[in-house]
Amino acid sequence: MAEPRVVVYPGSFDPLTLGHEDIARRCLKFADSVTIAVAHHPTQHKDRLFSVVERVEMIEECFADEPRIEVAQFTGLLVDFCAGRKANIVVRGLRAVSDFEYEFQMALMNRALYPEMEMVFMAPAGKFTFLSASLVREVATLGGDVSRFVSPPVLRRLQERIGG
Repeated sequence: MAEPRVVVYPGSFDPLTLGHEDIARRCLKFADSVTIAVAHHPTQHKDRLFSVVERVEMIEECFADEPRIEVAQFTGLLVDFCAGRKANIVVRGLRAVSDFEYEFQMALMNRALYPEMEMVFMAPAGKFTFLSASLVREVATLGGDVSRFVSPPVLRRLQERIGG
């Protein structure tokens, strides 16, 4: 019997957007399970709105209807996290060409560190190509309506955190 195909979808997810959800759910078309891996230490400097524990809780709420999606947090190297879970497929979302250069460099480094790992790049649904967690944070912080860009559990926490 073939090994189950386990996909790891890593990121900061601060907060989880509908674009993230779109990619995670579409991974189930080619994977037996998806682990959304919330990074303690982002690879790029970002201001945080939610703690790792809060992000994990939000993501679990958003995917409560899907038993094949689990959420975990990790520190250190992504390749070590994947090897520990016997996962050799990592999915990364690409919204624009500008995302590609950075993601391509990371993919090559990860492959050098863990040759069994395959990186799969996925574009979000067209209606989410402009969407990023940092844009959602910024709009929400400035009092804008982000209800079209996040699930109700995320919106509720955003409103609790920054008002609105």
